[in-house]
Amino acid sequence: MAPHWLATLPLQRGIAEILMNRPHARNSLGKVFVNELFSALEQLRFDEEVRVVVFKSEVKGVFCAGADLKERAKMDDAEVGEFVRRLRNLMDEIAALPVPTIAAIDGHALGGGLELALACDLRVAASSAKMGLIETTRGLLPGAGGTQRLPRCVGIGLAKELIFTGRQIDGEQAFSMGLVNHSVPQNSEGDAAYQRALTLAKEILPQAPFAVKMGKLAINKGMEVDIASGMAIEGMCYAQNIPTKDRQEGMAAFREKRPPRFTGK
Repeated sequence: MAPHWLATLPLQRGIAEILMNRPHARNSLGKVFVNELFSALEQLRFDEEVRVVVFKSEVKGVFCAGADLKERAKMDDAEVGEFVRRLRNLMDEIAALPVPTIAAIDGHALGGGLELALACDLRVAASSAKMGLIETTRGLLPGAGGTQRLPRCVGIGLAKELIFTGRQIDGEQAFSMGLVNHSVPQNSEGDAAYQRALTLAKEILPQAPFAVKMGKLAINKGMEVDIASGMAIEGMCYAQNIPTKDRQEGMAAFREKRPPRFTGK
């Protein structure tokens, strides 16, 4: 039987949690672990009860240490190319989840670990957490989306500096450059980023689920094209939202001066 280094917690009022727990390898991304992540994403993608997904580590002091280089050292060149392609696909699958995703970075997020966090919509980090695309220090370059998602997040010049130097930064530095949405002081339990991520998830929960999904889709697709095309994408997403019951409920709640009760329909 294959080991289980990943768990998907039962829903807490619409919040699904993906818990990474491969302590002997610091949550590094090996073949089995990657397969488990793919399986978890497949389940969550079609679960209509899921409104937010939080990625967190069960290993204290680490979010994800990146690729499993011990495992990779045993691969030939063709196998390396195929595995990195699969890693890139994994990050694309995370980014393509229809609901908001939050990475709770309470420890090291290096190489592929930071690429996983970058594939999420939002990132929360403990101020003491260490992050970096360190591949150039290992004779590599980021291959699971880092060269594309980091510059879209922090800008081209800063992304080049971080990738060229392989520099590691802490949570406060990451916040100052826009790499993470929030940086919080670490607590005695070592889960301050997770607690802040839960607070953020609970802030998203009351909002109209379909409208949130369409907002995510419009932003993600719009960022890939010129602004005129992006406006057209926004228009198409808005048109899909017009006939929803949630839009009618939102208008009714406004008129009646009461909180809306959204159902995702």
